[in-house]
Amino acid sequence: MSGQHRTPRGGRIDRARPIRFTFDGHVYEGCHGDTLASALLAHGVHLVGRSFKYHRPRGFLAAGAEEPNALCTVTRDRARTEPNLRMTQVELYDGLDAASQNSWPARGFDVGAINDLLSPLFAAGFYYKTFMGPRAVGGTTMWAKLFEPVIRRAAGLGRPPTEADPDHYANRFAHCDVLVVGGGPAGLAAALAAARAGRRTMVCDENPEMGGALLTHPAAEVDGRPAAAWAASAVEELRRLGATVLPRTQGFGYYNHNFVALTERLTDHLAHPAAGAPRERLWQVRARHVVLATGATERPLVFPDNDRPGVMLADAARAFLHRWGVKPGTEAVVVTAHDAAYRTALDLHRAGVRIARIVDPRPRPAGPALDAARAAGLPVTAGGTVIGVKGSLRVSAALVARSAGAGATDHEAVPCDLVLMSGGFTPAVHLFSQSRGKLRFDAATQRYLPGDAAQAQSSAGACAGAWGLAAALDGGSAAGAAASGGEALRHAVSGDHPEDGGGTLGTLPHGRDPSRVKAFVDFQNDVTAKDIKLAVREGFKSIEHVKRYTTTGMATDQGKTSNMNALAIAAGALGRTLPEVGLTTFRQPYTPVTFGTLAGAARDELFDPVRRTPIHGWAEARGARFEDVGQWKRAWYFPVAGEDLHAAVAREVRATREVAGIFDASTLGKIEVVGPDAAEFLNRLYVNSWSKLGVGRCRYGLMLNEPGFVMDDGVVGRLALDRFHVTTTTGGAPRVLHHMEDYLQTEFPELRVWLTSVTEQWAVIAVQGPRARAILEPLVEGIDLSSGAFPHMAIREGAICGVPTRLFRVSFTGELGFEVNVPSDHAAAVWDAVWARTEALGGVAYGTESMHVMRAEKGYVIVGQETDGTVTPDDLGLGGMVGRAKPDFVGRRSLSRPDLVAPGRKQLVGLRTEGTAVLEEGAQITPVPDPKRGAHAIGHVTSAYASPTLGVPIALALVENGRALTGQTVYVPMPGGAIPARVVSPVFYDAEGERLHG
Repeated sequence: MSGQHRTPRGGRIDRARPIRFTFDGHVYEGCHGDTLASALLAHGVHLVGRSFKYHRPRGFLAAGAEEPNALCTVTRDRARTEPNLRMTQVELYDGLDAASQNSWPARGFDVGAINDLLSPLFAAGFYYKTFMGPRAVGGTTMWAKLFEPVIRRAAGLGRPPTEADPDHYANRFAHCDVLVVGGGPAGLAAALAAARAGRRTMVCDENPEMGGALLTHPAAEVDGRPAAAWAASAVEELRRLGATVLPRTQGFGYYNHNFVALTERLTDHLAHPAAGAPRERLWQVRARHVVLATGATERPLVFPDNDRPGVMLADAARAFLHRWGVKPGTEAVVVTAHDAAYRTALDLHRAGVRIARIVDPRPRPAGPALDAARAAGLPVTAGGTVIGVKGSLRVSAALVARSAGAGATDHEAVPCDLVLMSGGFTPAVHLFSQSRGKLRFDAATQRYLPGDAAQAQSSAGACAGAWGLAAALDGGSAAGAAASGGEALRHAVSGDHPEDGGGTLGTLPHGRDPSRVKAFVDFQNDVTAKDIKLAVREGFKSIEHVKRYTTTGMATDQGKTSNMNALAIAAGALGRTLPEVGLTTFRQPYTPVTFGTLAGAARDELFDPVRRTPIHGWAEARGARFEDVGQWKRAWYFPVAGEDLHAAVAREVRATREVAGIFDASTLGKIEVVGPDAAEFLNRLYVNSWSKLGVGRCRYGLMLNEPGFVMDDGVVGRLALDRFHVTTTTGGAPRVLHHMEDYLQTEFPELRVWLTSVTEQWAVIAVQGPRARAILEPLVEGIDLSSGAFPHMAIREGAICGVPTRLFRVSFTGELGFEVNVPSDHAAAVWDAVWARTEALGGVAYGTESMHVMRAEKGYVIVGQETDGTVTPDDLGLGGMVGRAKPDFVGRRSLSRPDLVAPGRKQLVGLRTEGTAVLEEGAQITPVPDPKRGAHAIGHVTSAYASPTLGVPIALALVENGRALTGQTVYVPMPGGAIPARVVSPVFYDAEGERLHG
């Protein structure tokens, strides 16, 4: 049996497909289409957990994503354990194993309930006050030492899994003309209007079945069909028209340029997911227009003990009845300040639930809903209130006062096992707010509604303040038509009851001592009305500060059911209106999203993918040691005969300078800049000029960011009047391309330029040393390698070993040098040929460490090593490169800021030390040997090596007024004593540059 509280017919479940599941070790039976919540309610299970702070008994409050209480842990196996799932969203499948949270030893008897008795100790802000008590030795409070370990163990919701997640997650990018978030009546109508207009349309809804309120109005008809049947036919038509329909998909983030993030649950509802099937999918959607149809959330009423199991939102009870065929109780008291709850009472009455009382705090309620309730014989107490409930693990009676003023002195206990409440509805405007839209406060209905949109976006249905099926359908159709240029259709609706009268905010008057009873505002965080008033009394006037001090609206709940009541109570305590108090920030995700969805494939080996050059295998076979440079594996050095790093580097450097060396430079970033305005684009991005650079010539380029600091550098070759080959640092390649794209799209859109990353297309073999030309001459075709025909800083195109090449005459070692660019598919073969020539002439292959040593001997900088994000071209001694005659370039104006031209800036210099000790990179530099005498650090070491060429240690450093200190002695304090160093030119080797012109 699927439960004694199941209705004999009705609902959206399949009664012919029973499902067995386990909750807290007890086996139950539900139906296909049930949620865990509906299946438990069908068996009369209301107590499903304990509250976060006070461990009070808690039951179901809502029926959807807004549920704050009913959190559970679902376990498929040891590695598939997920906490904090809302039971109202957990779809039932055969064998589901769920457990309640935050209780021990059991939810019926929880020793943590002692916290409820000790609640005076846990008032708002108790953790701040606890950790700021009397100071102990070392500055830690005694209270913190005592309580912090206990609080940390108790904090949090649920327990995370202990094993790695074995599932995988998909990621998809999509573009559409119209994206509709919400698959209720407004959303379906908007999507239909857009799809019928021939637009690429997407519609998503977090529920398994599209329809929203259409599924809870069994008597309503749309266009002559039952409302639920119309919803199903609308989904079929959308799919037929080619629209993307995504159930079980939440829109959780709305960003700039109509970029919306969605998460789709793919297999959580299946008992046996297909092997290899992804569990969830992250959709990253860019839409021309977005229609938000996110609906509205019913607000609870704030009165004493309103958190007891059996106290539920009226609209949730209606959903359980009509969507899942479940009567959430047998005898109900309905307390409402909104007309819609009367319809819920009528529906429950017809289903066999005895309505013991309808209590309406409004003094003179009126309308067709009230008339229908009275005509059905339902007892109504107008102008009354509920001042509390009886019962511990389940409601047994509601304490009803006939007038709000009577309070605790004149009330009666009305027996019931269900209390339904409705304080009105709060539009779900979180996505609209995230889009930077401006909310407006509607004083008549006391709610925030979408105002001016900041993007191509519109809102429809209940989230826009429209109430009832007819208004939602018409508003959605109009929004979809406006977004697509199509036709808005009006839908014929019958059986709809669009009452939107009433609503209340804040605490119901009850006249009871707030120190003895708790009236909850935020159910998930155990925040009471008293807590919010206390925060105001203690000086918190900003609603954001009140939120943090009390924790209301935080955690996974994000204030869905609590936000407006909390604002109203704070406003009352401050003596302000709601608009004056304002709203807290709607943070994404509004409903929790798994880490797996956000991480996607970026885990294990793909968390930080390893990139290898086409020559990696050759280096590995030759015993190379590798280092990580960004994501690349680069040959660090090539030891032979048991050499260590220092011996190998010394041999590689000497051989390269005496004969030749070859080096795998394939990891350099390479960007093709093409178009009629390519030179002008580079003029604006780099400090130096490019307009007059001749075809076939290269130039060293320096790139700044807006503040004027060095961002990247590299050699740029001009292949044609409209084509440049730009190289970047290995680690800076993606950053530079993004920088270029950003400026091209947002600052210089008039320029006719196209950017293409070709880093992986071209492998680079650097051939350096006096015999470099001799190595390449027999292999190169169509290029004259003589100095006259092919000077330093030139580029030629031809062939090497029969494959195309872009050959650069450049050097990063100070020797005669060439960089051979060949298509990556041919790189290994070309490398083998070049290596054969190199080896025959007595040359070597060298790694990144030798490259670093040789460039430091020449005083060449590495961006990211000689720079720290605050270095200008002049600081590096490269001020002469700056094109002062150019009208503008990125960072130009910043270079004239007073602090960037002020005396005393750190400048790049060389350091020479006596002996064999190599300075430590990053070590501080002082003007005196003993910094304890008050001298401050005047710089730091950026690079330091033992120079095989010079036979002495060398270093590069950034030092205040460094160039003016040339010839003077500075000191590097170390644990063994300060090391003296003489300030010299940063160019240690071949200062005249004769060798690279060989």
